[in-house]
Amino acid sequence: MSDIVISEFMDEAAVARLSARFSTLYAPDLAEKPEALKGALAEARALIVRNRTEVRADIIEGADALECIGRLGVGVDNIDTLCCARRGIAVYPAAAANALSVAEYVISTALLLLRGAYRSTSAVAAGQWPRGELMRGREASGKVIGLIGFGASGRETARRAEALGLDVIATDPHIPASDPAWNEAPRTDLPTLLAQADVVSLHVPLTDETRYLIDAAALSLMKPGAILINAARGGIVEETALVAALQDGRLGGAALDVFETEPLTAEAGAVFASLPNVVLTPHIAGLTAESNLRVGRVIADVVINHLEGRK
Repeated sequence: MSDIVISEFMDEAAVARLSARFSTLYAPDLAEKPEALKGALAEARALIVRNRTEVRADIIEGADALECIGRLGVGVDNIDTLCCARRGIAVYPAAAANALSVAEYVISTALLLLRGAYRSTSAVAAGQWPRGELMRGREASGKVIGLIGFGASGRETARRAEALGLDVIATDPHIPASDPAWNEAPRTDLPTLLAQADVVSLHVPLTDETRYLIDAAALSLMKPGAILINAARGGIVEETALVAALQDGRLGGAALDVFETEPLTAEAGAVFASLPNVVLTPHIAGLTAESNLRVGRVIADVVINHLEGRK
């Protein structure tokens, strides 16, 4: 049996580092095989996952040797952290390791949706010339971007937004007003942010507090033509309400990297199909060649340190 079980993709250099020190099972398909995963954990000391592996009480029941779980990412909503706490199992997310990738995703989709010119490829290639309808795109400079959540990815986004001439405002009830983080952006409350921002970007985990944080009422507070970007977690945005706001033209567009149902099914995705001002991506905002290296390195280090007693 293995000391370390890795149930999803991990950079090969990080897997090699772990394998050099401990017996390691690297089986990226275990995320879809809960019974096989449960069996593999029988004697494992560490489990490494991304977001697809559902680490619930029934999965870790009987994993008496399990000491720690490394999360190749930030959110831990797929891990029963209360059960882990009761069992004394440490949970290590890769804090900040993919923040840069998320920030670049947010900025690039904001620019794309504000300008609105990049949907013309097929029309131009077909000999059409839709110049008139595309000449009213908006510049980012001078606009306001509102960041809901001001942790690592929010701050990285703020720095890049400011470099492009956007004004940044942010809200985060979990960061005290005295925290130096607020030197980087003015602190405000959620209703004010929604009313003032031309671009609203989410950077919060999915919790009972944030579920449907952006619902019909919140969307109604947003500026006409505003852009919404969710590269945080599905379930923070009420998708039905968002589709309605896009259909009636109250919002200028949306970029969604995360969904209530993942993978997004054809049935669930059909509601977005006819919307021209939407960008949909498959939960990859934090995944780039560079961030995969950083995330793998961070989690390999923390798991090695834990198992070797350097906690």
